[in-house]
Amino acid sequence: MRVTVVGAGVLGTMHAWQAVERGHTVVQIEREAEARGASLRNFGQIWVSGRAGGDELRTALRARELWETIGGRVPGLGFRANGSLTPVRGPRELAVAEAAAARPDAAERGYELLTPRAARNLNPALRGEFTAALHCERDAAVEPRTAQLALRAELLKSPRYTFLPGREVREVVGAGAVRDDHEDVHTADAVVLCTGAWLGGLVRELAGPGLPVRRVRLQMMQTDPLGEPLPTSVADADSFRYYPAYASPALDELNARQPQPETAAAHRMQLLMVQRADGGLTIGDTHEYEHPFAFDTVEDPYDHLTSVVESLLGRPLPRIRRRWAGVYAQCTDPGRVVHRQRVRDGVWLVTGPGGRGMTCAPAIAETTADELGW
Repeated sequence: MRVTVVGAGVLGTMHAWQAVERGHTVVQIEREAEARGASLRNFGQIWVSGRAGGDELRTALRARELWETIGGRVPGLGFRANGSLTPVRGPRELAVAEAAAARPDAAERGYELLTPRAARNLNPALRGEFTAALHCERDAAVEPRTAQLALRAELLKSPRYTFLPGREVREVVGAGAVRDDHEDVHTADAVVLCTGAWLGGLVRELAGPGLPVRRVRLQMMQTDPLGEPLPTSVADADSFRYYPAYASPALDELNARQPQPETAAAHRMQLLMVQRADGGLTIGDTHEYEHPFAFDTVEDPYDHLTSVVESLLGRPLPRIRRRWAGVYAQCTDPGRVVHRQRVRDGVWLVTGPGGRGMTCAPAIAETTADELGW
């Protein structure tokens, strides 16, 4: 079978990986010299913690398994099974963590509620004051800036894989056939469009105006090296407000009686933090849903994140080295992990994983391959 994959972000690259692994010939087309979208502008978290129960959790756990397997073959992914800690303060935040730890699927997630001392045994860098911490053993991390490069380097070892950068697919010209802006036609048995947050142009033409996917903008930052290990990923209790796994009467009480600080609420913020291979910290994030998006980044969210991190670490944050904004595509139906649609004979659109993209991409691609009979 011949497969054309359009898009070289993590979702497209994992579709290419699945096809090559199954013995097929793959051409992967990317309009940039390299992917520059949300697949690079994220935490690199394989984030099982907050996933909704049911299909979303099953997808995340399968993806976690695939990431670990692929990471064993491709060391450049920087895969590490680091787990995560979410420190909580006060009785209301503690009640949400307790409700999460009592979920029927808590064991699948590796949830455990820890005392401050037990949490610091896992992550001694957390010197700030907190009441308890929710541990998720199944969380993991990779290096987002280099993961696609490492995967592609492995793919290029196969004579059945071709990468064509700097080409934009403009038109579907027949069953399984697309034309790029070099006027080259690529014919295959299956075309998979993994175009990320690019939802206009050809995608709008093929999928129509009712595509159930929206774009979301976020701001993040990265520091100089911390100077010590941060052995786990770290979240704050505001993450309870944004991830479906934490829905409970205790969360309703938290939202009603202990609202977010003004800046956090205005920018729909939570703290997520991961240490990079060079020792720096990737820290975020914000959520902006209203169009048109701002073209600039604003400082208030960064100030808020710095304050939260310093209160957990009990020390000043290293110098901020980079700040950036990114945009991802998210299904408008929160119950759907991804939007997968046959848009023409032999052509499928796969988009909208939202903030689950880095976590779930390997399992999403595996499901596509199974459904298409690869």
